[in-house]
Amino acid sequence: MDLITQPWPWYASGPLIGLIVPALLIIGNKTFGISSSLKHICAACISANISFFKYDWKKESWNMFFVVGIVLGGFLAAQYLSANHPVNINPQTHALLQQQGVKDFNGLLPKDIFSFGELLTLRGFIFMVAGGFLVGFGTRYANGCTSGHAIMGISNLQWPSLVATCCFMAGGFIMSWFILPYLLRL
Repeated sequence: MDLITQPWPWYASGPLIGLIVPALLIIGNKTFGISSSLKHICAACISANISFFKYDWKKESWNMFFVVGIVLGGFLAAQYLSANHPVNINPQTHALLQQQGVKDFNGLLPKDIFSFGELLTLRGFIFMVAGGFLVGFGTRYANGCTSGHAIMGISNLQWPSLVATCCFMAGGFIMSWFILPYLLRL
């Protein structure tokens, strides 16, 4: 049990994630990505006459099982395999975040930013509602999510995926270094 309850190093988990790509392609010519799942769910559940949802979503039903597996696996891991200890982050990052007002390091998401009580504050609204909207909009605009583009698209040598991944990374750096410090002070 100790093997699966401890965080795995990059040299173990990275190749496992990387091996998903050829496995999906070899097994059934499937692509890895999670953002299109919402479209498939809507196409399955909405019977309206909307052209965007009029396609054979049943061909992509394997993706629904993939999403259920992610949710179920995350729940099981959080309930039964997680050690109740603070997230291990770099001491310099810890000090920097404390200077910017983040005090809770007991979970994956700091409760001083991501909680229902914080949702009613300007900072919480920006992080959870506006941030969620921007992630969803960016995913549709880029025609895929970070996992689909960075893991699957680049490994298939797709130029749009390389461009999208470079933009994701640039946006992440800009957000982390230039915008996030101001948002944390709200």
